[in-house]
Amino acid sequence: MSEEFMLLPASMLHQQSLIEIRKCNDYTSVYGLRLSEPDIKLLVENRKESLTSNGRIEFGGGVIDKLIMEFANSPYIQQDNYVSKIQELQETFYYFKNETLDELGDDEIIRLMKQYFDTECQGSTEYLQSTVVEKISRKIRFGNIAYGEPDVNEDVNDDLNEDEML
Repeated sequence: MSEEFMLLPASMLHQQSLIEIRKCNDYTSVYGLRLSEPDIKLLVENRKESLTSNGRIEFGGGVIDKLIMEFANSPYIQQDNYVSKIQELQETFYYFKNETLDELGDDEIIRLMKQYFDTECQGSTEYLQSTVVEKISRKIRFGNIAYGEPDVNEDVNDDLNEDEML
């Protein structure tokens, strides 16, 4: 078996995740956001719960660090809600992966989540999950959007605007 397909023991993945999240503090401190050691452990533990509740598995360190880095400059995340918002975003991410049938890559999902979280959703992960994710997922499942199409946001924005008029 080649090295690239070898699985790391769970304890090594856990340690890798802790290290990756700790490194994020250097970047997020510019935005007044900092995770304590207990916060970091909580987020890693929450990752396991999110994966289990969404019926998913991961072989790497996960997406927590990517979510942290992408959402650090959000006007809707402050130190007092930082950990809970990252937990909610992590859960939303895995839900999004399932609902879009893994048609979108991790970076694309995170980019879409951030775009809508900071605009239409006004920081509400509940609205993000119940409205935006549902509309994008429906379009993917029914073939109206293919990964990488430039108008994915335009189509979803049109649908969101139509709903507001009802």
